[in-house]
Amino acid sequence: MRRKLRVLFAASEAEPFIKTGGLGDVGGSLPKALKNAGCEVRVILPKFGTIAERYTEKMTHLTDFRLQLAWRDLYCGIEKLVEDGITYYFIDNEYYFKREKPYGYGDDAERMAFFSKAICESIKYLPDFKCDILHLNDWHTASAAVFLRECYQGDPLYENVKTVFTVHNLKFQGQYANFILGDILGLHEVPAAASQLCCDDGSVNYMKGALLYSDILTTVSPTYAQEVKTGFFGEKLDWIFRDRESVLYGILNGIDTAKYDPETDTALPQNFSASDFSGKAKCKAELQKELGLDQDPDIPLAVMIGRLTDQKGLDLVAHVIDEMLEDNLQIAILGTGDKVYEKLFADCAERHPGKCAARIMFDAALSQRMYSAADMLIMPSLFEPCGLAQMIAMSYGTLPIVRETGGLKDSVKAYNQFTGEGTGFSFANYNAHEMKDTVLSAAALYRENKAAWTKLMQNAMAEDFSWDRSAEDYCKIYQSLHPEVTPWKKSTKK
Repeated sequence: MRRKLRVLFAASEAEPFIKTGGLGDVGGSLPKALKNAGCEVRVILPKFGTIAERYTEKMTHLTDFRLQLAWRDLYCGIEKLVEDGITYYFIDNEYYFKREKPYGYGDDAERMAFFSKAICESIKYLPDFKCDILHLNDWHTASAAVFLRECYQGDPLYENVKTVFTVHNLKFQGQYANFILGDILGLHEVPAAASQLCCDDGSVNYMKGALLYSDILTTVSPTYAQEVKTGFFGEKLDWIFRDRESVLYGILNGIDTAKYDPETDTALPQNFSASDFSGKAKCKAELQKELGLDQDPDIPLAVMIGRLTDQKGLDLVAHVIDEMLEDNLQIAILGTGDKVYEKLFADCAERHPGKCAARIMFDAALSQRMYSAADMLIMPSLFEPCGLAQMIAMSYGTLPIVRETGGLKDSVKAYNQFTGEGTGFSFANYNAHEMKDTVLSAAALYRENKAAWTKLMQNAMAEDFSWDRSAEDYCKIYQSLHPEVTPWKKSTKK
């Protein structure tokens, strides 16, 4: 049978509609790449109240129906929007979704269960689209894998629907009190569901259900797929990943290479390329001026961009940041997060005027100016399922300094002083002084060997972090679940 594989991509976020983190980047980019790789892709999202009016006013009402969630009889609407060549479906229920922010409410367990049940039910109402693959993402959609098996098994419309579940961050699993099983999910009288959703402490775990019910499991980098099978990274679910390792795959995320292109990025003071870095020097000078740093092109500038949390290794930075700034080095920080780190970096900037700057905020345009202007990105994460910052930095010729974990290990090639190979710098152990030594060694190379540094920048900018290669890998997984379907468009890569 020669046709396109039909993929319903379910997530709680997709740029440009909803984005609070990396999941929004994936939801916005991967479906387009899957379409280019030959799949017929539709995306299904909650119609959150935070979606901009310029999108909601273009949505058309597809249908509505009553949805049963345990004892509840609920309204569920489907709004449709075609944007940038992709068809999006938005699950509409104002009680659950028309709020000031996407998450962070006491009834998130109920809201996401409703969304997951609506995903399954909606398959009946999508015209001209008979779903082959239901691709679920993180705990927000995890219970759809359970509902699909326990509530729709035997319905001919669902008999060929296969599930792929992607873990973006195992730290967040959707774990709630045990009354959720009956009162919200309505599965308390289903022994298989009860045994597979419940944990030893009596709690109900949405992600655990998806890990046991889905046909294929993926993580967002090959190394993270290996790490989650261990006790340290597995967040008490490592035994599932070991048991199901035959259907576990790690596929490295990509980035929007058109958006993060230094030759065309309109957010930059001056564009540049791997063959002409004069524009990058201009970007650095302008950023030093903007942030109140000493305007000296010979001082290496390191940046940290993103959430200010323990996961990002900021406890290591806290121990040695003053020591690092005693060297001929500048550090600029952009982000929000834990108050202890917000205060720590703000205080550090006051102690080291001209050498340290802290902007405790989220500013997308400033982040791109920082990626383009910096010489180095410091990213010493405790764990990192994939990470996007290091890929974005490399696209601007900014060399990442990372700990060898998860997607950081998969995407950054450590500098080899003997061959000149590499795209950045790395260290293995979660140790503050090992990190400091790596940062200062990189800074010394910047000051003392411009030729080697330029070669590393060119190496980094030559890396392919587009979604194309990731989409090809996902297509192979989809194909393995539907071997009877010959892909409409086969890869020409050997």
